[in-house]
Amino acid sequence: MRQDLLVDMFCTIKNAEALGKLECMVPVSKLIKDVLSVMESDGYIGSSEHVEDSRGGKLRVKLIQRINNTKGIKPRFYVEAREVAKYEKRFLPAVGMGILIISTSRGVMDQNKARDEGIGGSLLGYVY
Repeated sequence: MRQDLLVDMFCTIKNAEALGKLECMVPVSKLIKDVLSVMESDGYIGSSEHVEDSRGGKLRVKLIQRINNTKGIKPRFYVEAREVAKYEKRFLPAVGMGILIISTSRGVMDQNKARDEGIGGSLLGYVY
């Protein structure tokens, strides 16, 4: 029984990357689609496509072997725009290396876009 689909998605991608696979299947939800689109726009994964099955479907994610580590953040801390640097130091190995994925009132985005727009939100995960 799955407790947190987002954390399962991060774990599945990390394990598939470690095994050298070129694609993996992850559970489907609107939040996962938004997170994958952020990861795709930043160049960490290839495309993702919806695949139907008896349970409603899954997402097939094309991997491009660029991910060293990815993980969901629990509890989902609320971060203000001016506090992003504190969480970058905490979760990312170096400044400018990797992204924090944040759920804001304007949608899911990385920390750079959230900082540019001057908005905060809940931390969902990180990728580097």
